[in-house]
Amino acid sequence: MRALFIGGTGTISAAITRQMLTQGWELYLLNRGNRNDSLPEGAHILQADIRDEEAVARLVENLQFDVVADFIAFEPVQLERDYRLFRGRTKQFIFISSASAYQKPLSDYRIDEGTPLANPYWLYSRNKIACEDFLMKLYREEGFPVTIVRPSHTYDERSIPLGVHGKGTWQVAKRMLEHKPVIIHGDGTSLWTMTHNSDFARGFIGLMGNLHAIGEAVQITSDESLTWNQIYEAIAAALGVPLKAVHVSSEFLDACSTEDFRGGLIGDKANSVVFNNAKLKRLVPGFAATVRFDQGIRQTIDHVLAHPELQKEDPEFDAWCDLVIQALDNAVKAVRG
Repeated sequence: MRALFIGGTGTISAAITRQMLTQGWELYLLNRGNRNDSLPEGAHILQADIRDEEAVARLVENLQFDVVADFIAFEPVQLERDYRLFRGRTKQFIFISSASAYQKPLSDYRIDEGTPLANPYWLYSRNKIACEDFLMKLYREEGFPVTIVRPSHTYDERSIPLGVHGKGTWQVAKRMLEHKPVIIHGDGTSLWTMTHNSDFARGFIGLMGNLHAIGEAVQITSDESLTWNQIYEAIAAALGVPLKAVHVSSEFLDACSTEDFRGGLIGDKANSVVFNNAKLKRLVPGFAATVRFDQGIRQTIDHVLAHPELQKEDPEFDAWCDLVIQALDNAVKAVRG
């Protein structure tokens, strides 16, 4: 079986790449080559910028694929390009959408593939919805063999998954290590799902070349539900420090920040979500997410602590956290008189 990944080195795709190379796939990676040195040997590298359509067309001119997957498409115009490049050249085209595209606010916290797609809070999610609409129209009208995959919050060993953070996530861990308070949105009791990228990869590979997945949208997540308080407690425990949490409403955080907290929080992480993965398990018999979050986050913390290059500080976010926490303290004092 021959596959082409556009990207192939990100949080999600790197894990899929690693697993596929142990399973006998003939794998091609189309990317700019910036992170390929971190991948195991065995993949065929097609080095190019996907935005250079003419150059890519020359690279794939004599190639046919069982699967083409685009991990870095975010807008319909990018999929229009993919369609021109790979129409008639692949038996399956997989688009990586996002579970953030699901209805916000939710009418039911239990989510499956039938949950409506509508997110007025986040342009990223609306663009993903538009991408899905474009591809499904091609499937209905021309038989273009599309499969849509919807990940939720997927993490790897290189970055600590969090709710409220700045340009990266290390600064929150640094605050914990310095015994400083960290911000949790809301009261920390809303439910969330964290999926380890190795679990995601198994589900994804099970959909590749799967004739039952053509024309379908499938979410891939863990079945484990955690509150944000539990998530931050697990991170603190992995760091070996007590958690000093300050709970702040998502609306207040959005109003106080220049970051896109409106989309990322109000349009996503502030909502309780519990995913029903029955469809995935029907399409991929035997699939199960096996990495419990408290176990996976220990692997992530150990890796980040062992690699100083991943510990990128964000002093602006650090100062912003202090300002928000001080503002809450001042408000309490003002109300109490």
